[in-house]
Amino acid sequence: NITCLVKDSPEPPQYIFWYHNEESISYSSPRGGISQITEKGDITTSYLLVQNAGLEDSGQYSCRPDQTGNSASVSVHVQAITSKDPANWTVSRSTGAQLQSIGILFLYIFVTTFSPTCLTFM
Repeated sequence: NITCLVKDSPEPPQYIFWYHNEESISYSSPRGGISQITEKGDITTSYLLVQNAGLEDSGQYSCRPDQTGNSASVSVHVQAITSKDPANWTVSRSTGAQLQSIGILFLYIFVTTFSPTCLTFM
């Protein structure tokens, strides 16, 4: 789950576009399991949901509202967790390893904001 907030916009954006490594995210791709939920208001919140995340889902994610050229980005590093006990967590280096419901680690997260529309990742 990656969250994008749009603040200080004269009106809520009609659409928020999501990108992975600068390519538009397709919600109907063969990979499946990717969806977006957007709640419009004074602060518009868009959630990008990535189910069954694997190592190939690591990379740069960006969101961009339709009425502005501004965008916000976050780098996501996905690691496979091999144990439910945090004391025993190790990283699997296998390409394409799938993560279980025990979690995804999001590392190297940073926030970028712009004016007049303010975009923030949570």
